[in-house]
Amino acid sequence: MSSSEPDKDVRLAVVIGCGGIGGAFVEALRAEGAFDAVVALGRNSTPALDLLDEASIAACAQWLGARGTPELVIDATGVLHGPGMAPEKSWRELDPAALAQAFAINAIGPALLMKHFLPLLPRDRRALFATLSAKVGSIGDNRLGGWYAYRASKAALNQLVRTASIELRRSRPRAICVALHPGTVDTGLSAPFAKSGLQVQPPERAAKRLLTVLAGLTVEDSGEFFDYRGEHLPW
Repeated sequence: MSSSEPDKDVRLAVVIGCGGIGGAFVEALRAEGAFDAVVALGRNSTPALDLLDEASIAACAQWLGARGTPELVIDATGVLHGPGMAPEKSWRELDPAALAQAFAINAIGPALLMKHFLPLLPRDRRALFATLSAKVGSIGDNRLGGWYAYRASKAALNQLVRTASIELRRSRPRAICVALHPGTVDTGLSAPFAKSGLQVQPPERAAKRLLTVLAGLTVEDSGEFFDYRGEHLPW
């Protein structure tokens, strides 16, 4: 092997999105020591990855592929609220810009991650791509209404995961692609909406619980939607 060729024997874990739960994933994976390297990618990493910029996603994928083989990719990105954007209580509050922003970050961005990172997964052994969805993205579980943009964008993400898993199976039969519901985590995303009496997990516990779920998945679980206890969620 020449010095310019990637070492395919270098086993990588990749976490995209270095916020509360993303950072906890990185720490937990590094503590486990199961991979040769744990790579954190986000807007402030080097190279930087911006979900709203496909060129940056493609560049990070190329950079990563030159350094080894990703056996685990976790997408820990997402948006619920921000400047000019808040969960809607009624259709009267629907705003096209907020809807577009939710879909750009919660669905289109992860779809582009799958486009560029799934081809990096190994063909000959177990590999995982997991993205953080949300239980409120379940259409079957929707009993309360509201939160239109977040619900719809996460439902779109679930469909993208399901669709990608089917294509992935054709070239990488041992790879797994899933959506995960982390529960309510003590991060900036959920803090303003954590109801009294609701179980709120610290990011460290949420990350470890989800890694336990991932460790127990088989190829038959690819394309499915699981919560932090490993239970199937309805679409």
